[in-house]
Amino acid sequence: MGKLYPVGIQNFEKLRRDGYYYVDKTALMYRLVTTGSYYFLSRPRRFGKSLLISTLEAYFQGKKELFGGLAVHGLEKEWLEYPILHLDLNTQKYETPEALENVLDESLAYWETLYGRNENEIGQARRFAGVIRRAKEKTGRRVVILVDEYDKPMLQAIGNESLQDRYRSTLKAFYGALKSQDGYIKFAFLTGVTKFGKVSVFSDLNNLEDISRNPDYSDICGISEKELIDNFSEDIAELARANGQTYGQACAQLKEDYDGYHFCPDSAGIYNPFSLLNTFKSRRYGSYWFETGTPTYLVELLKRSDYNLERMTRVETSADILDSIFTDDNPIPVIYQSGYLTIKGYDREFGMYTLGFPNREVEDGFMNFLLPYYSGVDKTQSPFEIKQFVRDVRSGAIDSFMERLQSFLAGCPYELARDIELHYQNVLFIVFRLAGLYTKVEYHTSRGRIDLVLQTADYIYVMEFKLDGSAEEAIAQIEEKQYALPFASDPRKLFKIGVNFSSRTRNIEKWVVR
Repeated sequence: MGKLYPVGIQNFEKLRRDGYYYVDKTALMYRLVTTGSYYFLSRPRRFGKSLLISTLEAYFQGKKELFGGLAVHGLEKEWLEYPILHLDLNTQKYETPEALENVLDESLAYWETLYGRNENEIGQARRFAGVIRRAKEKTGRRVVILVDEYDKPMLQAIGNESLQDRYRSTLKAFYGALKSQDGYIKFAFLTGVTKFGKVSVFSDLNNLEDISRNPDYSDICGISEKELIDNFSEDIAELARANGQTYGQACAQLKEDYDGYHFCPDSAGIYNPFSLLNTFKSRRYGSYWFETGTPTYLVELLKRSDYNLERMTRVETSADILDSIFTDDNPIPVIYQSGYLTIKGYDREFGMYTLGFPNREVEDGFMNFLLPYYSGVDKTQSPFEIKQFVRDVRSGAIDSFMERLQSFLAGCPYELARDIELHYQNVLFIVFRLAGLYTKVEYHTSRGRIDLVLQTADYIYVMEFKLDGSAEEAIAQIEEKQYALPFASDPRKLFKIGVNFSSRTRNIEKWVVR
């Protein structure tokens, strides 16, 4: 019988009792609990945060039998049971102020059945503080607090400032109980996608250690290359056989598709665990992580900030920005924290990070997701339209692929056309970035024009786009600047294409081919 892959299994006890495969993270977990008390971890969704919380819960319940054969089994000697307050904010849709209050009330009511209630405690923050105190008094042991997806309410309220402020003030007061009851707490671990909390929700919790970019814990969630080879060599071999690949080719494709997450500078790449496990289970490569979530809040931020998408391929930013909450003029922090960009480099002298897409799955998924929001292409047709565009490019059908390009630019939503030039650059960037997954593309912009080189097995296209100029001027610029010179001795057929884009018609007006 092959491995049981824990796809979507977030409960450690179920995983262990039902025989699902587990990549052992318990040595790192043991280091956490023995070297500190209050932790915060930010990781993208589906990266194993909930399973880590559940593993900590089983450990603090003293369930030694679940850890047989794992690293912590030989490290922990006592296996004591502690009172645990586990708050999971991942289960609710947050659209009204009451939604968050209902979840907190439900958890408090359950804890109060275990540890008692004092009728004089009015308000959720005071009730929480009372529960912590009574849990310690009733059991004789200090309390363990585990919070899963602390930021879910705020993320779902992006774009609704008053609702977000309401959620923020509710949670700030609620988590304030952690500080007021410090003497009754043994351990607290909070997870989320973003770092709203660094500035606001946890501003009173100055003893909260953020391990999100700590190199000691870079692989506490996700799968490292060593873990991949140590745990899944047979699975890689089976995947290779199923896809007509060699073992080395399968390793290379897994790396290109799912590796590349860096949560601190100079760390080894981390593979997306959800996509890896799905790939092994189905023996088929796919966009598993991307398909499980629709980051509409990211598109809202990009649109509201009039963001130039080309900058996303190489973002330079500081640690302060990476750790900040989002703002309307800079969507990068939340895009990075959500896992659509990752650390690619670090300049120690200036303390600047370079960000980029982690891997092919994320880049392909994100660009395909953005295309319908920036163009007239229907959401269900986006990948099909791109593939048709690439087929036309590969076969040298210039008029056909230029007409398809016109269709991408048609039906531009009015609110996106305020800066028509930026919008036009963004659509072209998305289309050619997606085409670049199948062809070779060099894309350069400056205000007023774009030049582009597209290469396939048989053709080279040197293209110049003008805004409110003429297609003839664009061709003349290709000749004057000698854009085609690097390909002078190339045996492939070369086309020079001048294109004019009209802000009046909001589309490509004319193209000339030589």
